[in-house]
Amino acid sequence: MKKQLIIIAILSCLVIGGWFYIMPLQTKPPIKVGILHSLTGTMAISETAVVDATLLAIDELNQKGGILGRKIEPIVVDGRSDWPTFANGAEKLITQENVSVVFGCWTSASRKTVKPVFEKYNHLLFYPVQYEGLEQSPHIIYTGAAPNQQIIPVVKWSFDNLGKRIFLVASDYVFPRAANAIIKGQAMALSAKVVGEEYILLGSRDVKAVVQKILATKPDVVLNTINGDTNVAFFTELHNAGITPEKIPVMSFSIAENELHHLDIKNMTNHYAAWNYFQTVNTKVNQDFVKRFKNKYGQNRVTNDPMEAAYFGVYLWAQAVEDTQTIEVNQVRNAMKNQSFQAPGGLVYVDDDNNHTWKTVRIGKIRQDGQFDIVWTSERPVQPIPYPTYRLKSEWHKFLDDLYTSWGNQWANPGISVEKENTP
Repeated sequence: MKKQLIIIAILSCLVIGGWFYIMPLQTKPPIKVGILHSLTGTMAISETAVVDATLLAIDELNQKGGILGRKIEPIVVDGRSDWPTFANGAEKLITQENVSVVFGCWTSASRKTVKPVFEKYNHLLFYPVQYEGLEQSPHIIYTGAAPNQQIIPVVKWSFDNLGKRIFLVASDYVFPRAANAIIKGQAMALSAKVVGEEYILLGSRDVKAVVQKILATKPDVVLNTINGDTNVAFFTELHNAGITPEKIPVMSFSIAENELHHLDIKNMTNHYAAWNYFQTVNTKVNQDFVKRFKNKYGQNRVTNDPMEAAYFGVYLWAQAVEDTQTIEVNQVRNAMKNQSFQAPGGLVYVDDDNNHTWKTVRIGKIRQDGQFDIVWTSERPVQPIPYPTYRLKSEWHKFLDDLYTSWGNQWANPGISVEKENTP
C-alpha cells in the first residue's frame, strides 16, 4: 500500500524547467448546458430575467458540487427576438458547443422555429413559458402552462367575475392567434360574447386604433395576449383614453412582476393576470427562493412565473441526470417521465404521456407595489392537456398549418420585421 502511494505521488508531479507542477489526481470536465433567450429586441423585457433565474439554479447546483461530480457550465446565446436567430443559436449550441441540454425560448414563434433543430439532432429543450398548447414533442419538456392550466380556467373565472362581453387584444403571432381560438371556443360554450378581436404586430407601438375600438364596443373585460414591450404602449394608451380597471378590467396572459417593473404601475393597478406562480405565493419554499434570487441579483429585483418555471426546469433535468448517472440525451429524456420537484409555486411533476408539467393555476390582481394579490387558485396541481378536446388533434394541426403558410412559412405575421428592428 505504501509503495502504491509513492507511485501515485510521483505520477502526480512533473518537473518542468526545474519547477515542480502538481497535477490534480482527478479532473472532470464541466457539463455544458445552453441558455437560449432574447437579451435584446422587443422580448428582452421578459426574457433577460428568465436567464437570471436559470443561472441561479445552475449556481446553486454548482455550490453543492455540480452533477455527477462535475460543474455545470452555462453558455448563453442571445436570440435577439428574431426567430431565425433562435434556430441558428440552437444549432450552434448543439453542434459547436456540444451542450447536454438547452433551456430557452419565450414566444411560441421561437419555440416552433427551434423545434425542428432539436428533432434533427435528437436533443432536448426545456421550455419555461405558458403557451397555446396544440403541441407535444419528445424533444421538449414544457414547464410552462398548457391551455387548460391557464387560458381555459381563466376565461371561466372572467366570465363568472368580470362579465360576459369579451374583447380580445393580441400580438400577431402563433400564440395569441391560437390562444384566441381556444378562448372563442370556451366563450361559445359559456354563452359569452366576443365583441372585438384585434391584433398588433409584434414589437409595434401602434395601439391607438385598438384602444378606440375598445372604447366603442364597451366590453366587460379585455383578454390580453400582447407580448413584449408593446404592452407599455398599450396600457399607456388605455390610461390616456380614460379606460380604468374599474370601467373595463384587463386580464393579461403574459404580464408578470418583471414586466410591471417596465410599466407605469399607476396604469396597471387593479388589472389582472393569470399564471401558475406569483412572487406572493405564501410558502417557505417560495420565500427562500425569492430571498436567494434577491441576494444574488439585488433587492429591487422580482421573481415571476416563467422565471420559476425555468428555475425548477434546471432541477428536474439535474435529477434525471443523477438518476441515470449520465448526460446522454436519450437516457435523460426517458428519465424525465414522472420526475417531480417541490418548486416555489408548489409541487410539479412531468406527465409521462405528453412531457408537460402538472401545475397549480392562479389568478392575481395587480397591487400598487407591483406585486399581485392572489384572488383565485386551483385546489391542487392540474393535469396538463395540450390539445383542447372540442376539436380533433388533426383539426388543431390544420389550424396551425394554415397560420404558418399564411405568414409565408413562419410563425409570426411578417408585416413588420422584428429581425430588421434588431439588426445593428
